[in-house]
Amino acid sequence: MTRHTRRSVVKLAGASVAAAAVPGVASADEESASDWTVAKTPVDESLHDVRYTATNPHAVGAGGVLIERTAAGWETAFRGGVSGNGNGLRGAGVTDDGERLWMVGNSGAVGEYDVTTGNLVDRSQPDDASNQFNSVAVTGPAGDADVYVVDDSGLVYYSFENGEEGTWNYLTPGSGAGIPAVDFHGARAGTLIDTNGTVFATDDGTTWEPFGVEDADTTFAGLDADAPDDVTVVGGGSLYAYDGVEWRSDRIAEAGLKDVITGDAGGVAVGGSGTVVEREGGDWSVVDTPSGQNLRAVAAFDGDRDYVVGASGTVLER
Repeated sequence: MTRHTRRSVVKLAGASVAAAAVPGVASADEESASDWTVAKTPVDESLHDVRYTATNPHAVGAGGVLIERTAAGWETAFRGGVSGNGNGLRGAGVTDDGERLWMVGNSGAVGEYDVTTGNLVDRSQPDDASNQFNSVAVTGPAGDADVYVVDDSGLVYYSFENGEEGTWNYLTPGSGAGIPAVDFHGARAGTLIDTNGTVFATDDGTTWEPFGVEDADTTFAGLDADAPDDVTVVGGGSLYAYDGVEWRSDRIAEAGLKDVITGDAGGVAVGGSGTVVEREGGDWSVVDTPSGQNLRAVAAFDGDRDYVVGASGTVLER
């Protein structure tokens, strides 16, 4: 989840996983009660991402659906995708002012949605790309944003001119392995992960350098980068945390984890079979939830409610 906290840059090196585990990880078998509830939604398509905006939280999903959490509950903003052809949406990002929601998905789908007016601009297939786009990170204000999109072919597409036609470039930071997530914590400082167990960082938006994780032995799926020395990655049932010096890891769940977010208020990771793992007081522990659906994304700590989305239109709230 995008969080702009500071813009200092750490020197990158091939950091390895420390032998010690993440401090304060409780056993995944120690399940505790929680106050998550299942919300009623107007869709049964799988939801892949959820974001806070300047108005209301929004979630994107299969079939190109966008839903919005209003005072009356979850309502459909639109269906059919950004081009009207039903291409599924897999990732979302928000400008610094929260006024534009960017979304990406299948067949090169890219859209810019004004949450204050409901206006949708189709920016699909940048540089004629029709790949599956998995994640998008956005920095800067509405109408003048830097946009980064990552795909299943190991490519990063980027535009420093608000995604306007003809302003996109692309590069391959790694081996060509798929990139499931990208996150930025500064104007052009960010982090991405690939499915080969590698984490990359940039401080200029165009030069990506690997800085771990050696011997990760898992397929990364989710990422939260709050600063160059504050990066959290999940994959399989494991969590990897980087403090600017070394990576520390531990297995915190039995089900595969898909997304994670951390902050001063704690942390939340979500995954298969209704799995929610929370960090409170330094400890990570699996909590009981009222859903057995596969969970894919979490938005937490920035509003008066936290949200988790997943398969079959599932939304958990607390």
